[in-house]
Amino acid sequence: MAEAHSAVAFSFAITHEGFDINYDHEVLNLVWNSGVRSWKKRLARARNGVRNGVYPAHIQSLWLISAIALGLHFAGYQAPFNLTNRILVHLPSNTINWQVAACFAAALVIWLSICFTMRYTLKLLLMYKGWMYESRAPGSRVSLPTMLWVAVVRVLSSWNKPGLYSFQGSLPRLPLPSVSDTMTRYLRSVRPLLDDDNYTRMERLAKEFEQTIGKKLQWYLILKSWWSTNYVSDWWEEYVYLRGRSPLCVNSNFYGTDAIFMNLTDKQAARAANVISLLLNFRRLIEHQELQPIMVQGMIPLCSWQYERTFNTARIPGLETDRIIHYRDSNHIVVLHKGCYYKMPIYYKGRILRPCELQVQIEEILKAKATPVDGEEHLAALTAWNRSKWAEARNTFFSRGANHVSLRTIESAAFVLSLDDEPFEFDLARPELLDNFGKKLLHGNGYNRWFDKCFTVCVGTNGRVGFNAEHTWADAPVLGHLWEYIFGDDIYGYDETGNTKGTPEFQPPTPTRLSWDLTPCLTQIEEATIDVTKLINEVNLRILVHQEYGKGFMKKCRISPDAYIQMALQLAYYRDAGRFSLTYEASMTRLFREGRTETVRPCTIESAAWVKAMQNPNTTNDERVKMMQDAADRHQLGYQDAMCGRGIDRHLFCLYVVSKYLEVDSPFLNEVLSEPWRLSTSQTPHGQTPKMDLKKHPNCISAGGGFGPVADDGYGVSYIIAGENLIFFHISAKTTCQQTDVHRFAGNISQALADIRSMFEKHMKDHPKPAKPLTNGTASK
Repeated sequence: MAEAHSAVAFSFAITHEGFDINYDHEVLNLVWNSGVRSWKKRLARARNGVRNGVYPAHIQSLWLISAIALGLHFAGYQAPFNLTNRILVHLPSNTINWQVAACFAAALVIWLSICFTMRYTLKLLLMYKGWMYESRAPGSRVSLPTMLWVAVVRVLSSWNKPGLYSFQGSLPRLPLPSVSDTMTRYLRSVRPLLDDDNYTRMERLAKEFEQTIGKKLQWYLILKSWWSTNYVSDWWEEYVYLRGRSPLCVNSNFYGTDAIFMNLTDKQAARAANVISLLLNFRRLIEHQELQPIMVQGMIPLCSWQYERTFNTARIPGLETDRIIHYRDSNHIVVLHKGCYYKMPIYYKGRILRPCELQVQIEEILKAKATPVDGEEHLAALTAWNRSKWAEARNTFFSRGANHVSLRTIESAAFVLSLDDEPFEFDLARPELLDNFGKKLLHGNGYNRWFDKCFTVCVGTNGRVGFNAEHTWADAPVLGHLWEYIFGDDIYGYDETGNTKGTPEFQPPTPTRLSWDLTPCLTQIEEATIDVTKLINEVNLRILVHQEYGKGFMKKCRISPDAYIQMALQLAYYRDAGRFSLTYEASMTRLFREGRTETVRPCTIESAAWVKAMQNPNTTNDERVKMMQDAADRHQLGYQDAMCGRGIDRHLFCLYVVSKYLEVDSPFLNEVLSEPWRLSTSQTPHGQTPKMDLKKHPNCISAGGGFGPVADDGYGVSYIIAGENLIFFHISAKTTCQQTDVHRFAGNISQALADIRSMFEKHMKDHPKPAKPLTNGTASK
């Protein structure tokens, strides 16, 4: 109760001597500063809302048009459509003041007309996706329509510096494919997976679906695509994430690693403090909309909708469905250390704390002799439990009292920081260290990560960092962007002793312990701990560092690096399992408003033919090269279709949701939606921010991140093409499955990459490029 008494800022009592008023100046000052900060944010949001609403026009251009309107009127000329005089007729009189008001009103109408004309012109231009399919091969020419389109888009995009959400109103809606097109693409995608009899059966089911119930379901989707901003995203969030009852740990959350080739400091408190400061700077850029939206090729904007919930967000468990709660503001983070939870303020005396001041707070936590109360150390295991069980426990034991206050403190925090009591190690000569690094970030010990939080930053005793992120609120590229921003500035944040730079201006506020009364729910915490321990023991992880070559050699082969790696994964899986499998590769649809992801299916007729050719000793090397080029082209087309809203799986998913609402059974959809993704893959993007200068700091790049296997008998593979000669693969699988082995699969990937390289090197040797003539006409040597 001591914390409760000390937290009282104001008390009022009536005694026999009169009124007795007690108040704490410092606490009231904190309340005042919090209110001022909140109102500043409201005003900034209102200003940004106006700026985004008229983008790509300038707000300041209103004054120019107003001046022109005033000049025309008082010079005796008419404004366009005689607007000034038409407005003046409806005003009380014809005095100078009312004439000026009429001029301003006419200017506002003209200005808004220009703004919306520019905005909808940009929206129409962004609907064009022909540029996506233009050949990027050396020597190829861009078509005239695309050249004209590029010129106009560049003018409109560069007319005004955009804010984070400036393009949101100009982004087109995600197009809805026809059922016929989706059926055609689907049948082509499953052809290499089915024998003739099963393929004929699937053709019959697809045709029957298209000609019967599919038409009715499509009409409902057409209506939704007209009415909603995005016909997929809300259902995807609800049914794929929020209604899932499986534990978030391993099954949903993903992780990201440190820049493992750099060791900026070995001081845990210093690294944690600098990372916290950089994260809060990123949050400020989002709140003020000063973060620049990501632009493909410097001119085509991606949707920034997912950034809204990067901080101050938590997933709240429910008995049947969870919900996402986003708090507009948060002035604290929560720190987890040795089983104890601390509320750590991040604002003091009207400003955000500096890294050196944050380091003082963290050092206080590290030096604390506190021990967790009964149940506190394993408390976070509840967030890694079955969602319905966690919801029941939450409703029963955390709905009132100290538990409710402390739980709300965690859920309303900007994010959670976990100060681990072991190092995060890396050594190329000992690959098992990096594997353990990944496991600590993927699941930890099951109760040192708050899996419900938007993300948990994890810091090892040796100063290395990583994160574990909840997946519902956003996809990995958003966290990748944030992580790149941190690395871009983190390298400059330490002095020669390894501490943060600067000197504290004052003694920062001391972090306070969260209070718990967990005795009534010790049974639930123990059961959750047992379940999560079993879950993490069933998962194995291997992080493969491939340094033999990277995208530099792949470009010499004139093949997209992503297609190159996907073909290697197809070959590796076929050698590992002896068969082809339905393969998932995540692609973004953020060229459209509120777009998230679409599935690319890398296992195609062309890729299967090439894999079989690689296994057939009678196939010549030239034939193999030609077949791989065809497979890569087909994969690239599939990727482009997915990005342009012509994918397969999100359309089928939405048709399935409508069928469930209508209580209509579809054998075709039931079979399609139950097919297991035994090979689930994703590329971790990088280079999303110009702050990371890899030429100046080549080691300043994360090793990427990963996720758990999607199928019990499959692999989860995440990869990042980290440089001209470096690729990281994060491979996960269940230890309970006898058919999968992450170490064996990693070996198959390495061998597949080596075989493909040998194939192309032999082809280049057999077919050397003709020598280019010198400028003086003599042959080059």
